[in-house]
Amino acid sequence: MAITSYPFDNQAVTETQYSQMFREFQDSGVVASYSSGSAFGVTAASGMQVTVAAGLAFVRGFMVQSTATEPLTIPTAGTSARVDRIILRLDPSTNSIVLAVLQGTAGSSTPTALTQTDTGLYEMELAQVTVGANVTSISSSNITPMRPVIGTRVGSWATRTRPASPRMGQIGYNNTTSQWEFWNGTAWASLVATVTWDSLSGIPATFAPAAHAHKWADITDRPSALPPAAHTHDWAQVTGKPTSYVPSAHGHGWDEISGKPSTYAPSTHSHTWSSITSKPSTFPPSSHSHSSYLESGDTIAWANGSKKPHSNSVSGSGTYYAVWVEGDGTFARNTSSRRFKQNIRDINVAPEAVLSLRPRLYDRRPKEDGGDYLRDEFGLIAEEVAETLPEIVTYDEHGRIDALRYDLLGVALLPVVQAQERRLRELEERLAALEAA
Repeated sequence: MAITSYPFDNQAVTETQYSQMFREFQDSGVVASYSSGSAFGVTAASGMQVTVAAGLAFVRGFMVQSTATEPLTIPTAGTSARVDRIILRLDPSTNSIVLAVLQGTAGSSTPTALTQTDTGLYEMELAQVTVGANVTSISSSNITPMRPVIGTRVGSWATRTRPASPRMGQIGYNNTTSQWEFWNGTAWASLVATVTWDSLSGIPATFAPAAHAHKWADITDRPSALPPAAHTHDWAQVTGKPTSYVPSAHGHGWDEISGKPSTYAPSTHSHTWSSITSKPSTFPPSSHSHSSYLESGDTIAWANGSKKPHSNSVSGSGTYYAVWVEGDGTFARNTSSRRFKQNIRDINVAPEAVLSLRPRLYDRRPKEDGGDYLRDEFGLIAEEVAETLPEIVTYDEHGRIDALRYDLLGVALLPVVQAQERRLRELEERLAALEAA
């Protein structure tokens, strides 16, 4: 077994031994800060020339120092593009380290491989120069810095300039990814592992919601002011309420009335047309007339329509109402205030029921007294709507499907819009969470 130790006094030490010793102290690279572009930095000059700045560098255990800017000429461009390398070349046989251009292969985007032997030639790259076809000059955009930068054993590099032959556990700061990394024997790995939800073990598949509270100050994106909206309060929460109330016009459900008689003596009264049973479906014509205008509260006959609404025009700043015509021909205004309603409760309208409605194009049949078809009218078919959204379908006195409450269709669309808004908000929150990650 042979054991060699060096250097000692009165002992001959070879350059190979010195190279082996010094390369253990420092990797090959330019002695400078990574952010400094001056040390052995390559820049464009004029024509096919580039310049290499002065600098200090270790190359395979040997040191090279340049004290002035050195020009290098790029070989003449050919008819095909290529990628050249600007290198420092160590040649132990000539005891020298020189600047050189390693010409690439025409038509290839991959530069010629570096020669890096243990005891012979060793080439260290400073930059790559893209030489276009038939060009006569090199610009700064054609030059890509490739020099490794050293100064301490804890290195600093870009992804493209990592140490060529790292050892297990070598550590450095990657300026490209802004992360500390180390060589694990097969690849560069982040010093601080990235933790993702999928990388965790024992995580629950779902989370049950639980009652919780947040302080108003902890809520983000809260509105600065809240417009009033329809809502309710428990009677005990209302302050300043009167102790007694004067009677006013109001209504009660029949089941809410106590002490009502079980039977009633007949008296003069009226019934709406829709409440009459066994009425004839048609009436023979007879001599009759209509006044030119209907008085307030009058009803209209289906045959003659109403001249009064037809002759009126909407103008002025008064209050306007949507008008309904009841089954017996009575005009009524469409009201929405709570004072006209009772037994108010929520209704769940399935968005898919609304989305399944099919607008149709059709020709409307003429009136019984003749006339032309009303062609290419579009709308909904009541029988089709009744299959998915029966709440807006109306029936005639014989129980047949008759019409649609188109005024309720807009209300039925609200759950669809609200569901889409909720899904859009959830997608935006998930996208924001992914971008933040």
